[in-house]
Amino acid sequence: MPPTITAINVRNQFRGKVREIIRGNVVSEVDVETPFGIVTSVITTRSVDELELKIGSDVVALVKSTEVSIAKL
Repeated sequence: MPPTITAINVRNQFRGKVREIIRGNVVSEVDVETPFGIVTSVITTRSVDELELKIGSDVVALVKSTEVSIAKL
């Protein structure tokens, strides 16, 4: 697994493996399987290629959120 990125809060990092890549002309969806479930990222297809992402690649999903909503179940 990749190391933790120390400049970013560890609560916003999810280590995992690339499970699926849905490529588009400009953007692609990358599904990352983590111990907490699937995290999906939409990034440029150029970034997918430059990072050499493939199914099974070890990655860290970095989550940036300025708002979190909660609904009672």
